Amino acid sequence: MNLEHARFNMIEQQIRPWDVLNQTILDTFGCIQRELFVPKVHKALAFADVEIPLGHGEHMMFPRMEARLLQALAITPADTCLEIGTGSGFVTACLCHLSKHVDSVDIHEDFTRQTEERLYASKLRNHTLHTGDALRDTAHHSKQYDVIAITGSMPTYLPLFEAQLTPGGRLFVVVGRGAAMQAMLIKHEEDGEFTRTVLFETHLQALVGADSDAGQTFVF
Repeated sequence: MNLEHARFNMIEQQIRPWDVLNQTILDTFGCIQRELFVPKVHKALAFADVEIPLGHGEHMMFPRMEARLLQALAITPADTCLEIGTGSGFVTACLCHLSKHVDSVDIHEDFTRQTEERLYASKLRNHTLHTGDALRDTAHHSKQYDVIAITGSMPTYLPLFEAQLTPGGRLFVVVGRGAAMQAMLIKHEEDGEFTRTVLFETHLQALVGADSDAGQTFVF
């Protein structure tokens, strides 16, 4: 496989046609090596328009979905990010590339371990990875974030993470069941109010445990 040709085709044939026109996001997909974050058995699918299996019944998002998520969050180099659902670590790597620092949490310890290795190989150091249930676990101190990316869907919107958004902060989440899901952007406005905007219709695998009653958010 000609990796650079395949990467170019992914950007031009999958991502750009899905209304991802922000050049910073397109450049990020051009420089972060997605093939390093794909399980070895699926390397040939690294740039394909598919949800790649990761184990535990989990999958990588479509590249176009990853790009829309990142574009919607309008990440700046000064932002501190929280990612709920580390998965393969590719979105984590993109967040690291775009922002000041990333905290990422996943319920699967092997995902956390593999992502640490992949980020190290990608020479990305501005991150802290955690293993835990982000919907229920609590820690002894709290932290606010400019950006929160939830990489699994919720059947109904739970405002668990809104308290962790700084004024001006943005949160991306997909809400719904079956084929009737909506990608949403939640903003913490400067006046203290929260606005919730539906961005587009889509489908995304559910966050582990999102179907049952959730407790407090995982905080750092």
